[in-house]
Amino acid sequence: MLHVRVVTPTQVTRRLVDEFGADSGVRNLVVLPGAVSPAGDAVQFDVTDGSANAVLQRLQDLGVGGDRQIDIDSVEAVIGGTRLPSYHGEHPPVWPVVEARIRENAEYAPSFYALLAFAGLIGACGILLNSQILIVGAMVVGPEYNAIIAVALGLDRRDGQAIRSGLLVLVAGFLFAIAVTLVFALYIRWAGRAPAPFRHGQRPVSDLINSPNLYSVVVAVVAGIVGVISLTLSKAGALIGVFISITTIPAAADIGVSLAFSSWREARGSAFQLLLNVGLLIIVGAIALRGQRFIWRNWTPGRGRRGTRSPA
Repeated sequence: MLHVRVVTPTQVTRRLVDEFGADSGVRNLVVLPGAVSPAGDAVQFDVTDGSANAVLQRLQDLGVGGDRQIDIDSVEAVIGGTRLPSYHGEHPPVWPVVEARIRENAEYAPSFYALLAFAGLIGACGILLNSQILIVGAMVVGPEYNAIIAVALGLDRRDGQAIRSGLLVLVAGFLFAIAVTLVFALYIRWAGRAPAPFRHGQRPVSDLINSPNLYSVVVAVVAGIVGVISLTLSKAGALIGVFISITTIPAAADIGVSLAFSSWREARGSAFQLLLNVGLLIIVGAIALRGQRFIWRNWTPGRGRRGTRSPA
């Protein structure tokens, strides 16, 4: 369930109250007349996930939105009332909220590049020390999935600006992370601080990263699907699983380390691994978003699939 707050123009408040008051998915409808900025009436209500898409679309049709901000909070728990309708235990994605969340996370501040660089340094340490734990840590720190899913949404919505800006940020961010990692690895080599096993060619972690294969494709495809499901259905735990399963930051780190130690074949393999994973995550993400819309296109609040009553 969602809690919605908005200031509506006075001339549309009555229409909104009449329509939403008759909607079984809208609850706790409250109107506070005489809002100051922007001028109008302050309206707040709760809406079930099954009715949210239609209600939010109706708000926009009534002229609410645009310059008038719509605030939406997720209601964590409800005591009393009737059970929310669902389809086999699942509630439909609230697409305006999903897209707003993706676009909000696609704000590429300097911290985005800093986190990529820090993740690259952690990954470089994991490669030099042959530590899989540090590689997992680098995957969790890296913020690149925000840009990847923003590009996927741009493809799904045919938004050229979102596609261009997301791809530009990914290219610039990974190049920055590779450059920082390269400088770090060059210093380690110059100072003679590289661990003995790494110097002697014992590089199991690096070899795993720079050797893309069929399993790399399977993991990237599955991670792309899981990432979209976790975002659309608000399953945060699954999204964290995506972060620690995709070989993007580790591949960028391995490029920098391999270049610093003149391991050209390994650098090429890691570059291909990076391109493979990012490309598949974007393409599969866009397809999964479109697939989610197709799956839920016939959802009717209170009746589940069109023509079938929702399970209790």
